[in-house]
Amino acid sequence: MYRAPVAEIAFTLKHVAGLGAALESDAFDDLSDDLVDAILTEAGRFATEEVAPLHRVGDEVGAVLKDGEVTMPPGWKDLYRRWIEGGWNALTGPAEFGGQGLPTMLGVATLEMWNSGSMAFGIGPTLTFGAIEALHSHASDELKAKYLEKIVSGEWMGTMNLTEPQAGSDLGALRARAEPVGDGTYRIFGQKIFITYGEHDFTDNIVHLVLARLPGAPAGTKGISLFLVPKFLVGDDGSLGARNDVFCSAIEHKLGIHASPTCTMIYGDGKADGEPGAIGWLIGEENRGLACMFTMMNSARLSVGIQGVAVAETATQKALDYARERRQGRAPGDKGDQMSPIIGHPDIRRTLLTMKGLTFAARSICYACAHAIDMADTVGDGEAAHWRDRAGLLTPLAKAFPTDIGVEVASMGVQVHGGMGFIEETGAASLYRDARIAPIYEGTNGIQAIDLVTRKLPLGGGGHVEGFIAELRADVEKLRTSNMAGLGGAAGRLSDALDDLAAATAWLKSALAEGRQEDALAGATPYLRLFSLAAGGAYAARAVLADRDRAALCRFYADNIVGETAGLKERVIGGAESLRAASSLLDAA
Repeated sequence: MYRAPVAEIAFTLKHVAGLGAALESDAFDDLSDDLVDAILTEAGRFATEEVAPLHRVGDEVGAVLKDGEVTMPPGWKDLYRRWIEGGWNALTGPAEFGGQGLPTMLGVATLEMWNSGSMAFGIGPTLTFGAIEALHSHASDELKAKYLEKIVSGEWMGTMNLTEPQAGSDLGALRARAEPVGDGTYRIFGQKIFITYGEHDFTDNIVHLVLARLPGAPAGTKGISLFLVPKFLVGDDGSLGARNDVFCSAIEHKLGIHASPTCTMIYGDGKADGEPGAIGWLIGEENRGLACMFTMMNSARLSVGIQGVAVAETATQKALDYARERRQGRAPGDKGDQMSPIIGHPDIRRTLLTMKGLTFAARSICYACAHAIDMADTVGDGEAAHWRDRAGLLTPLAKAFPTDIGVEVASMGVQVHGGMGFIEETGAASLYRDARIAPIYEGTNGIQAIDLVTRKLPLGGGGHVEGFIAELRADVEKLRTSNMAGLGGAAGRLSDALDDLAAATAWLKSALAEGRQEDALAGATPYLRLFSLAAGGAYAARAVLADRDRAALCRFYADNIVGETAGLKERVIGGAESLRAASSLLDAA
């Protein structure tokens, strides 16, 4: 059973990601260290005692569609009610619409706990949080007044409708259309697929944010607009009115997250009373919908990244518990007359410590990204640009690396369980199945790598990434000069990883400057992992500087994990030519 690691989460927030310094500087008004601890403690209790126990029924029963209505698994609707009554949906919401206005860092930390308890539960609020950001940033005052308070409270939930059968990552191929009525509303027609929580019985209303094309709109992504389309129309007094012409026609049968209803949504099929076409309202400007939606997507990318951390944490806990109980063989040095717990075998210990080290690195990157978002919102104009660039740089890392790690660590967890890991009874397999979607949705990890190399490395004329690497070097250098016992050659190995990162970064920037984009893109994915592993090592050094008891994990990370960066650097710098040469093999009959 999952146990929320409240102390570990609090330590990483305060001493690795930067929350402690922000609290000392009064960056967050009345937020205190004690209040942070109280919020995390209660979130941990709720996730451990109320969310996690319903994971199995969610996985086994799943969401069920009948006659266009989705019924959630037993106990889930009541769980959601208790969750919003606890104020968790409103934690980071804007205060003027009933939210608590707390930092993104706390929102991400609690989101980790909900997803560790059940990823299928945690993904639902993720889309609502993104809808709140998009509406708060881009909607008219009238739409905000009518919808935001109930979405912030969680009384209503939000969705994000991008994907169509012919248009996955390529949003320029969207065909859904919006026809102006003449009274400020639009009639929406089309089909959307893979819509998370597109239909459910948690809330009385569901507010869909839908990308569609207006008549005469430019081709491609420049001709996309964003619309608010509620399941039920809303009166001026906030009461629910007629059913809108938007319905769920199917839900997907998926590898994992079975309790998360992944819906096919039909707009304008004429199933509702009245004229065909789902009634919607424009958000932002015509043909500028993608800019509005990216507000939501960037929020969702960090939220999905924390899902990887969440699954990795739960998988590590489950594997550790099993390794302490399961007996097989005789471990080195065990003089007893019975088989040893498998945790006594060096290979199992190595696996478990690798799981812990990777989970730490992934969590640190996500929390650091959240910190940058918070700082951009709180510092003066002179520093805000720096923190916006930092958040931009870290977002592809925070989405891709943790979700890759979630899959890897969950797979290691299955391995520790041995044959029982392949059996559904232990629950290790369900974590592996759940984790596999996270590297795919909200922008595949390959797209994140492309974004990192082509859009984020040039930030600040290329100087921002160099400044960030210099900050990471400073932490490692502090560790080296501390002469702390128990670290062995850790500081040197962490420094070597940063050298690999600097060399790969310089090579990519040169390739882009010389117009060798194909060469740069060939190395994008290994570069993102290289960057993340090196940053994770520096964060491990920062952790030790705050708490000497963390030296053992830092040394293990340096000796057993971060050495991968040398090979990744070679793949970045030298892999393009062999990729071109071998590509003909893919064209063979």
